[in-house]
Amino acid sequence: MNKAAAKSDQALLADILAALESGQPIRRDLGNGGRLHIDRPLPFLCVHMTRRNDSAARDVVSASASYLIARNLRTAAMIADAVGAAMTKRFGAFVLLDIGELERDRMSGDAPYLPPFEVFLTASPEPPVQAALSALAAGIEGVDARFRRPRIERLAGDQHAKLARLLPKFPCVTLRFAPIYRVPESDAIYPELRKRLIANMVDAGLQAMAAYVTATKAMALSTHRSLGRRAFVNAVSRADKAMDEIATSFDFLLAVTPINAGAAWAEFKAGGFAKAPRFLYRPLTVQVEFQKRALFSIGLDHFEDPVLLDLYREKQQELDLQLSMLTARETPRFLEFSRALYGPVEPSLLEAANDILTATARKRVAKPGDDDVGSAFVERKALAMINGYTGQNGDFAAIVEMRDDLPAGLMVSNGRLLIARSTVMSRGRVEALLSHEVGVHLLTYFNGSAQGLRLFRSGLAGYEGAQEGLAVLAEFLVGGMTVARLRLIAARVVGCAAMLDGASFPETFASLVREHGFAETQAFNLTLRLYRGGGLVKDAIYLRGLLEVLHHLRSGGSLDPFWMGKIAATHFSVMQELSARGLLKTPQFRPAFLTHPQAEARLASARAGLSPIQMLV
Repeated sequence: MNKAAAKSDQALLADILAALESGQPIRRDLGNGGRLHIDRPLPFLCVHMTRRNDSAARDVVSASASYLIARNLRTAAMIADAVGAAMTKRFGAFVLLDIGELERDRMSGDAPYLPPFEVFLTASPEPPVQAALSALAAGIEGVDARFRRPRIERLAGDQHAKLARLLPKFPCVTLRFAPIYRVPESDAIYPELRKRLIANMVDAGLQAMAAYVTATKAMALSTHRSLGRRAFVNAVSRADKAMDEIATSFDFLLAVTPINAGAAWAEFKAGGFAKAPRFLYRPLTVQVEFQKRALFSIGLDHFEDPVLLDLYREKQQELDLQLSMLTARETPRFLEFSRALYGPVEPSLLEAANDILTATARKRVAKPGDDDVGSAFVERKALAMINGYTGQNGDFAAIVEMRDDLPAGLMVSNGRLLIARSTVMSRGRVEALLSHEVGVHLLTYFNGSAQGLRLFRSGLAGYEGAQEGLAVLAEFLVGGMTVARLRLIAARVVGCAAMLDGASFPETFASLVREHGFAETQAFNLTLRLYRGGGLVKDAIYLRGLLEVLHHLRSGGSLDPFWMGKIAATHFSVMQELSARGLLKTPQFRPAFLTHPQAEARLASARAGLSPIQMLV
């Protein structure tokens, strides 16, 4: 090695050691695809040595909070020695996790079944390292076996020395697995298999390091996932910003909501309810083709975090569907895209909706009367509720807008509460509806805004069902679940099912009036919501979401993760992992409706097991 290279190495090591000593994060490019990344001091270092930049093993290692990718043994040894010495001094223990791929998948080929794939493991003899080895083996054996199961072989003696290239100076666990994601005799890959393999190996590696940390008492751990990354790389931040700019470039619900609801009602009524009214929509403010190109040009290849990568890929697909729906507005294709986005009305959901309508058919529904209030009263109450949250923290910067271009009711759009001037409702429903819109939709928007990634305020893919279920639960907790409201939520499902089965606007309207006893104006507004844009399946999610939330509570689930941002119940494990890794903050705001005098007792009844019918007050 020449003097210049030696001097460069010394400068690099001095820089690394200074950062480790101060506890600062490290991210150093080492040239030729090599990199050292340590987002905080940890008693381990994941290592990968290869000349390929497309291997799954590289992605497994780069998902770690502490990793080294090197092109040659000299560089790897030099840096591993420096990091290991510093971390041993700090924690009293240090281990290397060396991950790589076998040259080829020897067990692939034509066969009437999917054969297992080879995994070779070896480790230093120290008991804590052997504990890590056992945890690694258990983690790999527990992988999702949808494609191929691993066949693990533990190596020892000379075989260990051959695989454990990274210096006997520090304890080492070595993992080699077959590249089963590569198509035999081809440069192609199986993308889904690659993704699943990486996620499984990442988690198994965390389990191994947690076992070592526990055995050596180097750190106190709540879960193995707490050893994961606590910092977003720049690629995540850039993608998050780019995707949020696309998500906020259009207001989906406003774009598919008619602006002539009053005139459409008059036209429909004048025609004897026999012909669907003509709806007018706002001109689109977004160039759909441009935004689609921008959406799929967002780089997701350098996230170094399989969990976040999944979340953004899901959101990318959801935004693609929404943009496709905008191009198909007022055409039959809109309904099919809508079905793809929100799902069909499953038989069990339709049965639950019909049960509600049957059970409440003879119950008294309050008639419009002297107790009704208009939009000005709702606006004042909304501002008072928002001011209550703002008093806790000025970041709750919600805006209230009165609108003439909306059907009667309220709507949340990002950080705005939109109130139609034509809104009229019972005074007793105001707190419930504001708890729905402000206490859930706006609150999770601003809590999500504080998470560091905008994705949590715009919403993880599929979040709307849980959001609407929580919002309906909020109405119940403040005593606002009435017969009329529950029947409306159920009728949306029944009407949605009819629409998906091919019923026309007049047919669905007539069914709501004649078969289910809805007033003509109420049936019209309900049918308008269903058929807007060309057929919006969204309204079925209110009852579906409520049933999911009630099941979640009955199963002992907590509501707390829901307040962190706009998430679905299916994201609970993801939220728990990101929280354990320190990537998520506790919610800035907690729903005010949880402090209602009867909220605790009503929540307890929901945990004990509650059907929607039993929520009536």
